[in-house]
Amino acid sequence: MEHETTLRSDAQRNRERILEVALAELTRAADTPLSAIAKKAGVGQGTFYRNFPNREALILEVYRYEMQQLADSAAQLLRTRAPDRALREWMDRLARFAMAKAGLAGALRNATSKHGSLSQLGHGPVTGAVTLLLHANEEAGTIRPGLTPDDFVLAIAGLWQLDPHSEWQPRATRLLDLVMDGLRAGATGAGAPETVECGTGGASPVPE
Repeated sequence: MEHETTLRSDAQRNRERILEVALAELTRAADTPLSAIAKKAGVGQGTFYRNFPNREALILEVYRYEMQQLADSAAQLLRTRAPDRALREWMDRLARFAMAKAGLAGALRNATSKHGSLSQLGHGPVTGAVTLLLHANEEAGTIRPGLTPDDFVLAIAGLWQLDPHSEWQPRATRLLDLVMDGLRAGATGAGAPETVECGTGGASPVPE
């Protein structure tokens, strides 16, 4: 039994190592030969093809794996940061993910042509992460109540309009800061901006 457990652990480590190497290599060059990925991962051809029988299978699993890593990081951030800080940092991670995957866009489209839309592959884990982050922030009163994951996805849709080959970081930061400001509008917690009456009869935020 112990021997079987060791074998399963070794197989899992091999699989994760292949995915880590494939993520880096395919992001750098989508046409990287599978043999080169296997060699860099330190596994034989037989081990590689037992896990990933073809390029399509590898690309799909790389995408799923990275989406799961991104989703899992939401809970990790919430354990070490205030809810609004965790949400904002997770948004930065999402932006980096979106830009890194741009180089794989064509390969991903081809790989998903037989398996439904690309968004469906990571929809569950990412929706779960967004739900977790929004709930934590709503409980803390750091964002407006009643926001849904769909609201969030629509709000950040501009990320996918950025050119990954340009200086996208400052634009992404500005966009996500604006989104975060929008999420905070109407927050009810202690961190929400105070308002005072203006001469026009409306309310204006009081600068901190």
